Amino acid sequence: MQVNTENGAYDMAYAKRAMMVVVILPLLVMYTEAMLTPALPTIQKEFAINPNDVSWVLTMYLLIGTVSVALFGKLGDMYGKKKMFLVALGFYTLGVVLNGFAPSFQWLLVTRAIQGFGMAIFPLAFSLVREEFPPEMVPQVQGMISAMFGVGMVIALPLGAWVTQNYGWRWTYHSAAPFAVLMFLLAWKVLRESRYVNPGKIDWLGTLFLTVAVVPALVGVTRAPNVGWTAKETLVLFGVAIIGALLLVLWERKAENPLIPLDIISSRNPAIVNIGIMFAAFGISMMSQANTYIFQMKPPFGFGKTILQSGLLMTPMAGVMLIVAPVAGKVMPKTGAKPLAITGALIASGGLAFLAKYATTLSLWQFVATITLVGTGITLMNISLINVLVFSVPPRVMGVATGANSLFRNFGSTWGPAIAGTVMSTYYTLFHPLGAPPWVHIKIPTSKAYEVLFGTSAGIYLFLALLSLAIVEVMKGGKIREVENGGEREVNVS
Repeated sequence: MQVNTENGAYDMAYAKRAMMVVVILPLLVMYTEAMLTPALPTIQKEFAINPNDVSWVLTMYLLIGTVSVALFGKLGDMYGKKKMFLVALGFYTLGVVLNGFAPSFQWLLVTRAIQGFGMAIFPLAFSLVREEFPPEMVPQVQGMISAMFGVGMVIALPLGAWVTQNYGWRWTYHSAAPFAVLMFLLAWKVLRESRYVNPGKIDWLGTLFLTVAVVPALVGVTRAPNVGWTAKETLVLFGVAIIGALLLVLWERKAENPLIPLDIISSRNPAIVNIGIMFAAFGISMMSQANTYIFQMKPPFGFGKTILQSGLLMTPMAGVMLIVAPVAGKVMPKTGAKPLAITGALIASGGLAFLAKYATTLSLWQFVATITLVGTGITLMNISLINVLVFSVPPRVMGVATGANSLFRNFGSTWGPAIAGTVMSTYYTLFHPLGAPPWVHIKIPTSKAYEVLFGTSAGIYLFLALLSLAIVEVMKGGKIREVENGGEREVNVS
């Protein structure tokens, strides 16, 4: 079956096959990444390193990935998104295979860096969805992709703890490697090359300036909770990042074929979405850190659950996301993306404000119900924003637009845990574990810490609701307004 549009025809049979690839993809990646978290203490013990060093296992992946999403997005526009998608997925697969065989901590960092290049699969997948799928399918597919992120996290956290405990941390990668190889072969076989190519030269100087802007900033944010936010090391790193950002902006304004076209990412809807996604990721990561502590701290400071139990208690949130996301994607062309974004942000803000006041006094199931409500709001807002983005930029620069969006998301995701760690180190009480020597005490976050974390997140989502008021609607009444290379057009999807 084919769906005719002014630009040609979409192959529905192909769209359904390709949908399976791009929907399963986040499940694989979140499974791989989230399984690593429970394994960090075991990695630290095996390689005889300190907690600050072991955090580089996460940081290295993020550093390389943040630069690669922008670079590979641009290369996808230039040479074809399927080609670059397979290259990025090849890096990711190679990294996953090699991680489990790392003979030393240094080699593990190298293989994690290789894996980091694969982070670009997400913006490239979003671009392929927008290009090759009928417009009426795009919101639903984007919704399903968003839902699978949460499902992958919920599956991976308890499973990762179980695998690490019973088979060792290397099997968290050994168990994921066959699925990564299978995904590469499936993508190579099923996906077609994108129909839009925008040839040009690679902006190597822009890539250098982006690296100088991104890497010191992320290293500074990651290390600040340990060395101090006003420490000389932190200030120098932030200073270098600011200089890199200024050089990047000055160069990209005059570059013939810029890595990040400023006119694209600074236009109204993309700018709103990029800022919104960054702050949303910041709020989500702060909330997630607070949830983890509340679930796992012993009473009266929390519910005293294991990692496995904590993961299972987040299953209702994942289940609701799995239902809400595709349903929202289906109704979005009729209701509009803007109302759903505002509604989702307000639901999340209200739930987080409730947690700020009552988190430490709720029963376990009241807490689970509230974070499930918050997850529903976040899901509505996220899929609305990504659809606003993909229908607001021309297909020839879709890779650049989605790559830049992933860059902003990574920044928010990095700042969240750093700020959350600082808050919990500021508001704490000393606790003496039963059976420990008299001089041993551990820091436990107080109710004030949760009030600040949830309250700040609530304020962020209220800001996002207000910010969403400025969105120029891209769909409503069964019609989608999409930006094409030569202007705009409306597609009736009723």
